[in-house]
Amino acid sequence: MQPKNRITAAMLAFFTGFMGGHKIYLGQTGGFIGFMVLLMVSFNIGLPISLIAGVMNGIKLLNMSDQEFDKRYNRGIIQVRRGPLEARRDAQMMQYEQIPDSSKNGTTKKPSPVSNLRANPYKNSGIKKYKDFDLTEAIADFKKGLEISPGDVALHFNIACAYSLTENKALAYHHISKAVSLGLGDTQRILSHDDLAFVRIQPEFEAFKSGGFRVNPFPTPAPAKETVQNTPNTEKNNTAEASELDDSLLAQLNKLSELRKRGILSEEEFVFERKKILRQ
Repeated sequence: MQPKNRITAAMLAFFTGFMGGHKIYLGQTGGFIGFMVLLMVSFNIGLPISLIAGVMNGIKLLNMSDQEFDKRYNRGIIQVRRGPLEARRDAQMMQYEQIPDSSKNGTTKKPSPVSNLRANPYKNSGIKKYKDFDLTEAIADFKKGLEISPGDVALHFNIACAYSLTENKALAYHHISKAVSLGLGDTQRILSHDDLAFVRIQPEFEAFKSGGFRVNPFPTPAPAKETVQNTPNTEKNNTAEASELDDSLLAQLNKLSELRKRGILSEEEFVFERKKILRQ
């Protein structure tokens, strides 16, 4: 299948858009039917509504970047181009999911990052969701990963970044301090990672930095308990877990996910709106 061309689609919208010619080219049968209905309505009321809609679609296609066009209409056909922000985040994440062993002189050899990912599937899936800005699900996977590997430095660092993006500074500070205490020697990463920007602008950060990122300025969250059957505190623990993220933020994110599932939002629109909510 040949990839669609943005300029060709725009020209078709200008000259045949009144009857949905550009929609046929873009493989949007539903949109073509919609334009045909609009064309009949235009004839009935004597107003060129479908012509105006086609011209507007053409202008929109001309103003669209090649990257955005490929994400919408060439997904799965060609490699989608990534912008500088996405490339920067990917480079940073590549570093932090492969944090080296700080005890270089030790005799015990730690498993490689690849073997760790295979042994802990939640780490791998959490990183993928995190890169896609599906932060709620990423945090859930990182938590499950920490149940398997509570001493994993990269998992603590990555979940701290996710909590920073969701503006949960208490848990972000907690996991940063855990990562440092477990051997994250390169603390420059804390000072430079884009996704920890929210943590760095907090009034507690300077004191946290002065303490070598080890003294958490907030009360340490209660450690996660192993699975217990028939425990009366189960419901209480679940409530505490659910309150970790701000209710309003979660409601907005869940609404976005629902709109994506129903097809109202495209994948790119979903990611864009999620970023906008999380960075407010």
